[in-house]
Amino acid sequence: MTLVIDRLSKRFGQVLALDEVGFSVQPGEIFGFLGANGAGKTTTMRIILDILRADSGTVTWRGRPSTELSRRTFGYLPEERGLYPRMRILDQLVFFAALYGVAEASARRSALEWLERFRVTELAGRRADELSKGNQQKIQFIAAILHDPEVVLMDEPFTGLDPVNVALLRAAFVELAAAGRTLVFSTHQMEVVESLAGAIAIIDHGRLVTGGPTREVRRRAGRPVIRLAVEGDPELAWATSLPGVRSVRPRLGVTELTIAAGTDPQSVLHAALARGALVTCFEIADASLEDVFIELVGRPPDADGSIDRPAAVGSAA
Repeated sequence: MTLVIDRLSKRFGQVLALDEVGFSVQPGEIFGFLGANGAGKTTTMRIILDILRADSGTVTWRGRPSTELSRRTFGYLPEERGLYPRMRILDQLVFFAALYGVAEASARRSALEWLERFRVTELAGRRADELSKGNQQKIQFIAAILHDPEVVLMDEPFTGLDPVNVALLRAAFVELAAAGRTLVFSTHQMEVVESLAGAIAIIDHGRLVTGGPTREVRRRAGRPVIRLAVEGDPELAWATSLPGVRSVRPRLGVTELTIAAGTDPQSVLHAALARGALVTCFEIADASLEDVFIELVGRPPDADGSIDRPAAVGSAA
């Protein structure tokens, strides 16, 4: 009983925005929907919501076509700001909830609880045009979930948030998923996806390029990352000249080296030891999601126009 996106295609004039995109999302799952700007993420979300109609393909939730479902089934946080600029925050949260049939008293109570949870109760009586972009984003998130939807679609929900508010929103994601809600979100913050999403799909120019459980996607990349720390040498600039080393990036306490497929990670360790250095950390890990994303989205299509495109992906696919 999943959210199933099955071979969606959509064309706008001469532009093929979606080309048989398919993936599935489990109930209660946090799912990362990734792609570069213009890849087709927003178009896919709007088709799921029945704001747009696909030229071909279907969307079902718990076995029923999305076109037959109540609007209350879904919550949507768009990338664009959608608040009434001169309306008081609490009033418009209650108004948005009423559009889904939520009683005023219940909506007001829930809205105040969420404002408190996000540490912005003082905003209840203020106008939207008086708020920072980050606070507007939190209000829009509350508006998207106040009617207790089964599925929440969020387009760049972390935009404009500082680290504290990113942590608050991440905690809200986990809480909603634990309560059985299904969350699908897009973002360019790969570290957030790695820490939150149990499964992902990546699209590029309207085509699915990979997807599935997040750990499997990273493992399938086949390009391990070496985490190396050498006493007195935090930059490891010399490593850039080693055969097979594609990138060297200092991180907190270690340096991450991305190596080409077929390169022996031990050769990097031997090179460090040959310099007479004291190696304090050497670890081989799967490629980061950021590396996978850059590898897949940053390369041109194959001769047949495809890029490792499965028919459908997801934790159950």
